[in-house]
Amino acid sequence: MAASETAHSHSQQALLDAYAKLLVRVNYMHELANAEQWAELIEQRSNYVVLVEELRTLDVTVTLDAQGKQRKTELLEQILEHDVEIRRRLVARRDELGKLIGVTQRQRDLHRAYAPQQGVYSDHESDPSRDKGAS
Repeated sequence: MAASETAHSHSQQALLDAYAKLLVRVNYMHELANAEQWAELIEQRSNYVVLVEELRTLDVTVTLDAQGKQRKTELLEQILEHDVEIRRRLVARRDELGKLIGVTQRQRDLHRAYAPQQGVYSDHESDPSRDKGAS
């Protein structure tokens, strides 16, 4: 029975360690979002997803005691708090990029609409600079 309890204790600790590792990762991602390090954040998000999948597999196989459940709950609350803030920052960034794209599209449309009227000559019109050189 003691060997069984030891194995259970190790697997429980491995699960809690996995949650702690995920908390460290999401905390780092939160720091990246606050620093507006978007490329690094996206890269870390990929690693985060892998950790979540590994944790999900481990979580199904391990039964936690009351103390383990309490610790898991604490870790999950912290993970979710960071995750909500990261998502909020990402949505704000998406909105900001959307506005910039809209401005760029309007500028391009204006340029297309008014560029022909700003001294662009067709083959049939005379170019005053060419006439000066021909005289």
